[in-house]
Amino acid sequence: MPSHKFPRHVENLIANLRCLPENRSRSRLRATSACGDLIEKVIHRYNIGNASHEEMLREKWSEIVGLANTQFCHPTRIERKKNLIITVSNPIVRQELFFNRKLLLKKIQAIPNCQKITLITLRAG
Repeated sequence: MPSHKFPRHVENLIANLRCLPENRSRSRLRATSACGDLIEKVIHRYNIGNASHEEMLREKWSEIVGLANTQFCHPTRIERKKNLIITVSNPIVRQELFFNRKLLLKKIQAIPNCQKITLITLRAG
């Protein structure tokens, strides 16, 4: 078997000359990679082993909103890497957070890797 690969259309021409079926698949043969390199790429791409933005926010949540408000609200998720969704169960706390959202944003943006958060959405829950 030759050490170099021909393009698929050339291999199909050769197969026709030999009266063999053509290869009609869309798959491509790729060079093999070492398993360690692939694992490193996956760890880096999906940020495995590092705390996520949501985890960092949850750890410092009582410092951000205060101990009294911690039991009535919590960060739910971050949408589009810039919008923090906060679920609030008490309407009075919700209104207080709404009025203090600029201060909340400053505190949130002071947390490492949370500088991109520019919006806060308060949801009843």
